[in-house]
Amino acid sequence: MSMSEHLLSWILFTPLLAMAVVLVVPAGQKNLIRIVANIGALVSFLVSLGLVARFDNHAPGFQFVERATWIPALGANYSLGVDGISYLLVMLTTLLTLLSVLASWSSIVDRPKAYYAMLLLLETGILGVFLSLDFFLFYVFWEAVLIPMYFLIAIWGGERRLYAAMKFFLYTMAGSVVMLIGILVLYFAHASQTGVRTFDIVQLMQTHLTPAAERTVFWLLFLGFAVKVPMFPFHTWLPDAHTEAPTAGSVMLAGALLKMGSYGFLRFSLPLLPSASIDAGIVQILAHLSIIGILYGALVSLMQKDWKKLVAYSSVSHMGFVTLGIFSLNTKGLGGAVLQQINHGISTGLLFLLVGIIYERRHTREISQFGGIANRMPNYATVFAIAMLSSAGLPLLNGFVGEFTILQGAFEANPWWAAFAVPGIVLGAAYLLWLYQRTMLGEITNSKNEQLTDLNLREWAVVLPLVATAFWIGLYPKPFVDTFEKPVAQIVERLHSTHAEARR
Repeated sequence: MSMSEHLLSWILFTPLLAMAVVLVVPAGQKNLIRIVANIGALVSFLVSLGLVARFDNHAPGFQFVERATWIPALGANYSLGVDGISYLLVMLTTLLTLLSVLASWSSIVDRPKAYYAMLLLLETGILGVFLSLDFFLFYVFWEAVLIPMYFLIAIWGGERRLYAAMKFFLYTMAGSVVMLIGILVLYFAHASQTGVRTFDIVQLMQTHLTPAAERTVFWLLFLGFAVKVPMFPFHTWLPDAHTEAPTAGSVMLAGALLKMGSYGFLRFSLPLLPSASIDAGIVQILAHLSIIGILYGALVSLMQKDWKKLVAYSSVSHMGFVTLGIFSLNTKGLGGAVLQQINHGISTGLLFLLVGIIYERRHTREISQFGGIANRMPNYATVFAIAMLSSAGLPLLNGFVGEFTILQGAFEANPWWAAFAVPGIVLGAAYLLWLYQRTMLGEITNSKNEQLTDLNLREWAVVLPLVATAFWIGLYPKPFVDTFEKPVAQIVERLHSTHAEARR
């Protein structure tokens, strides 16, 4: 199988090949296991760069499409493809996995072989979700992600790891089962209309459902996607999972796994169920839930005493902006939502990596235990300032471009949505600046912080790619916007044509 013909399969299965090699290494050779895992993650990232070289922003539809018969009795096929939206998420996933594996070098002492195997398996699962063009295949990967994430939290997590892992598993499993019912309703409706049993996304778009049936399927899919985002009030598993997960687990969870939910809305809910997606009642509910999530996440972040929990609750707030952009249902809102997915992965991923670096040195995340860190770790404090300002949406950094575009889209849809979302940005700046002031500035109040050492070479290698990307998107977002412009325009066009038909 040549790489040029089957690029997406190579991207998808390279982490699995790397995992197989890791599993062959003797358990006692811990350094060799680390080296092999890092090489595997690097190769996986390099393979994904083939997309960068060959992706055409102007090509309509999906690119690099691969199809093979898989389960003919069900009409399920091995079907892969990318457009501008999934392409960016694939690149984000391979980059974050590479940095997560490198960040784990000294922090994972216990059972590194199983740990790296789970991390690489997680990468394949997430990539499968973004690459699948077959609903059944998508669902298989969607569920497969649960297994490595569960073990990463349950084995290498903090004190309450089993509780957090179980909560994560049960919440996401419950949402997934309801989502499966929605997929099957769509599948059988298409089969009864055409006589063809298929899970192919493009073919399923031709299915005609009654308005009531379409709304039912929308809510069934919504539950699976909303739990993953997570939207308020389905968010309660997230802070526990983030706080107890090892650093790499938190980075992958925030940076890539949460995007599976917002990607589900963009790839399936809006194109497959356009009349339900533009239903005024549904849109109002989802916009209000998004705004509540923005404000609630920000207010709860202000109250946190645990460094990592603060960053975890900030994810609820930031992902609220993403869903608000999606359900603004216009080009600016959807485009901003796609970009903000990437931005959130970069800035929150960077924040979790930085929390992990300080935790390795001090073995505590209590904000009150810190203060004056900048005196001992000036480089760390500088990088943390960039990450914080990126997350807060400061102009010239990535967060600003996404949030500004989302607010434009929200204002176009309903000025009140934008008005109520803006305080979320102000509160975001407040909790992040307050965190920075309490941990980095002033005199060293705790003698244990006197011995802290600044970033080493490996840690610089982990944080610099994300810092560079944050500035790149902030200063010159055009290459990213050009990438997703066409698929976003196609979604909006489909929604508008459905709206025009409904008014006739």
